Amino acid sequence: MTCELEGEERVGLIVGDDVHLHDRGPSLIEVIDGGEVAEVAARLRRSPSDVLPLEKCHLVSPLPRPPSVRDTVGFLDHVRGCRRAYGRDPHLEEVWHQVPAFYFGNPSSVLGPYDEVPMAPGSRWFDFELEVGAVIGRTGRDLGLRAAQEAIVGYTLFCDWTARDLQRLDTALGIGQGKGKDSGLTLGPWLVTAEEIADSVRDGALDLEIWASVNGQEIARGTLAGMDWTFAEIVSYVSRGTDLRPGDVIGSGTLPGGCLLEHLTGDPDTFDRWLRPGDVVSLGGDLLGRTEQRVVPGVPVHRLPSGF
Repeated sequence: MTCELEGEERVGLIVGDDVHLHDRGPSLIEVIDGGEVAEVAARLRRSPSDVLPLEKCHLVSPLPRPPSVRDTVGFLDHVRGCRRAYGRDPHLEEVWHQVPAFYFGNPSSVLGPYDEVPMAPGSRWFDFELEVGAVIGRTGRDLGLRAAQEAIVGYTLFCDWTARDLQRLDTALGIGQGKGKDSGLTLGPWLVTAEEIADSVRDGALDLEIWASVNGQEIARGTLAGMDWTFAEIVSYVSRGTDLRPGDVIGSGTLPGGCLLEHLTGDPDTFDRWLRPGDVVSLGGDLLGRTEQRVVPGVPVHRLPSGF
């Protein structure tokens, strides 16, 4: 995990109800890049630089500035659910079964697990997405399935905040995600290593339960075991012809039902469950911890001559 203490970001290890902190200096990405995650964890368990109660630590994103972020569509039922919500045919074309779809997220928009979330400027249909991110631990390119799995150093909760009304403009343009996905991306509260989570891998799938709530009301709950694409398959595919680097984050895609859009009934303009300032969104998962974030107003929009 990464803790902000006296204006500095410090790497730490959670031990019970305490945080064992590393000396000032290396970021978690630097620890990952050096291949020292297990060694640093063992050292922090034995002889930390400082020990603080977890409740006294201000946890930020474990990777405040990842080199890159990709988000995939690991659950095809999420796409079907979104299509149904908009009154479209939920049938998916064959291409959806041939390759895992993904888009590039914005590393500059990363939020911590307890940060406030400003609404995307100009959006009235603001939404969350319940996901898990796999974090790359070693440089690799053109990875086979085994090498792809071994390239994952750990996992963290992942939420790409989505402005559904702005996303509809992106979709109409037909060149991928844009402002609908550009304003916020939550990672945290900590990184769970692949070794710690190894017992939850069954037949190549990560069998972890995750859930989400808004203002204390549970919206979705399910397991990552239902992904149509395993993390190994996703990492292998996205590594084709390009380098993956330590600290790169690759999202699982949204758990079916794990966003407000899939619960849409009727006209999106009159749907009363879009997020509003003051709403509190929490994500949680077995071993992965829990986030809690309050939605706040966004900044005013500088309109283009077109009106947008």
